Amino acid sequence: MLSVVVFLPLAAAVVPFAIPRASDRFVRWWWLAVAAADFLLTIVLWAARPAGDGYAYEVNLRWIPSISSGYHLGVDGLSLPLVVLTAGLFLACAIYSLRQEKQVRSFAALFLFLETVSLGLFVALDLILFFVFFDLSIVGMYFVIAGWGHRDAARAALKFFLYTFLGSLALLVGFIALYVTAAPHTFDIVELTRQNPLAGGGWAAGLVLLALGVGFAIKTPTVPFHTWLPPAHTEAPAAGSAILAGVLLKMGTYGFIRIAMPILPGTWRRYAVVFVVAGVVSVLYGALVALGQRDFKRMIAYTSVNHMGYIILAIGAAGMAAGSASEARELAVTGAVTQMVSHGLITGALFLLAGVLYERGGTYDLDRFGGLAASAPRFAGLTAAAAFASLGLPGFSGFIAEFQIFTGSLGAAPVATVLAFLGILVTAALFLRAFQKVFLGKPGTPAADLTVAEGVSIAPLLVLAVVIGVFPRFLLDLIEPASRSVLNLLAR
Repeated sequence: MLSVVVFLPLAAAVVPFAIPRASDRFVRWWWLAVAAADFLLTIVLWAARPAGDGYAYEVNLRWIPSISSGYHLGVDGLSLPLVVLTAGLFLACAIYSLRQEKQVRSFAALFLFLETVSLGLFVALDLILFFVFFDLSIVGMYFVIAGWGHRDAARAALKFFLYTFLGSLALLVGFIALYVTAAPHTFDIVELTRQNPLAGGGWAAGLVLLALGVGFAIKTPTVPFHTWLPPAHTEAPAAGSAILAGVLLKMGTYGFIRIAMPILPGTWRRYAVVFVVAGVVSVLYGALVALGQRDFKRMIAYTSVNHMGYIILAIGAAGMAAGSASEARELAVTGAVTQMVSHGLITGALFLLAGVLYERGGTYDLDRFGGLAASAPRFAGLTAAAAFASLGLPGFSGFIAEFQIFTGSLGAAPVATVLAFLGILVTAALFLRAFQKVFLGKPGTPAADLTVAEGVSIAPLLVLAVVIGVFPRFLLDLIEPASRSVLNLLAR
C-alpha cells in the first residue's frame, strides 16, 4: 500500500497528456481528485498502523544488488506525520490552483510529480533511493519556479538549483563514504544504523558528518547556507512557495534525524555544539532580517530560516545532552519533529495567503496596502490566525513544538536556548507590524475577499494547527516512541 501512496500521483500525472483534448477544467479537477485520494490513503496508513515503534508497511525488494541497494520503504513515527503533512499540503495547493490559467496541464503534472518524489523521500529506507528522490525534488521545483514565477523567476530558479544541487553532491559523497566503511557494504539505512560503521570516530567520521551536514543544511536551509531561499520564495508562485516551505525544507531536517544522528551517533555527539550554534544563529538572524523586510513574501521566507533554526537547535542539544536526563532529550527530538509538522501547516498557509495578497494588488510590498480588513474580513481573519500561529501563541501547534524544544534544550545549552527565546519576541513584532500595515492601517483601495477555493485551501491548514495546539496527544503518541528509538541509537 505504501508504494501506491507514493506512486499514485506520478501515474495520475500521465493521464492529462494521454487525453489530447482534455480541457483545463478537467485537468484541474483530476489533479484535485488524485490529491484528495492520496491524502485519504495516508490517513488510512495512520489509522491502520500497527502499534510499536518499528517500521510499518515495510517493503524491501532487490533493486541494484551489485551495490546492495534495494527498493526499501517503510514508515515510523518520524516519517508518517511528514507523509500525511505532504499529502495534505499538496491537496491544499490543488484546491488553491483551481483558478490556475497558465499551462494548466504542465503545472498539474509537475505538482503530481513533486508529490511522488516528496512522499518517496520520507518513506525511503535506502540511501540511493533517498538520493534519487532528493535530487528529483530539486528538478521539479526548479521548473515550477522558472515556468510560473514572477519577474526574476529564471535567476531565482537557477540559484535555487545550483545551491541545492551542490548540497545533493555533498550528500552523495557522504553516502558513498558510509557504503565504503560498512561491512558488508550496503546503502540500506536500517542496516547502516545497526552497523554503526564509523563507531571509532576520528577524522574520517568527522568528514562524513561534514558532507552530510552541508547537504542537509543547504536544504533546510541553515545560516550561512540560506541565501538561495528568499529569492526562490519571492519569485515562485504561491503554491510553489507553500510546497517549498512546507515540504521541501523538511527534507533537510528529516535527513539529520533519519540518517546523520542514528548512523553517526558518536560523531554527532562530538560535534553537537556546532549544530546548536548554527541553530541559534539561524533563529536570531532569520527573525531580525525578516523584521527589516517590506516585502510580505520575503518576510515569510526569512521566518522560515528562523523556525527551521529551532529544529537544528533541538537536535544539536539532544546530542550535547547524551547521557543526561532522557526525558529532556526526548522532548527536544519530539519537539523538532512536531515543529516540522507545525511549520509546514502554518507557513504553507502564510504563503498561500501571500498569493492572495499578490492577486489583489499585484505586489507584495507592505506599504502599498492598508485597511484591507474592512473590505476583506475573511482574508484578514485567516491572516491574523496564521500570524499568531507562526509566533507561537498558545492554542496553536507552534506553541507545543517550541515549548518542547526550549524545555528539552535548556539543560544542555542554556545560553543558546535563552538567546533563541529572543527570536519569538522579534517574530511577534514583525508579524504584528505587517498585519497592522496591510489590514489595520490607513484605508487604501478595497480588495475582494477570499474566494471559496482560497478559503477551502487555507482554512483547514490553520484548523489543523489549532487541533494540534489544543489536542496534541494524537500526534505526540506517534512521534515519541520513534524519538526514543533515535535517542537509544544516539547513546551508543
